[in-house]
Amino acid sequence: MDNCWEFKNFRSTEWQNINDVIRKRYLLNAYRVLLTRARQGMIVFIPCGDESDRTRNPEFYDPVYEYFIQCGVKCI
Repeated sequence: MDNCWEFKNFRSTEWQNINDVIRKRYLLNAYRVLLTRARQGMIVFIPCGDESDRTRNPEFYDPVYEYFIQCGVKCI
């Protein structure tokens, strides 16, 4: 996994890449705003990877979960 953002949009039953530079910049800023405004705390939901569901690839979701745990995020 690269150390860079992947911009995707969920349509129907598939993830699709977002290639528009303006849309990517908007999404990146939206996440920055959300992550810096959580004064009272927040919950981040990371679904379990599931090989039978191609929208929940374990190769993507499991490392993201592990990264959050290593950063000290509590699992509830």
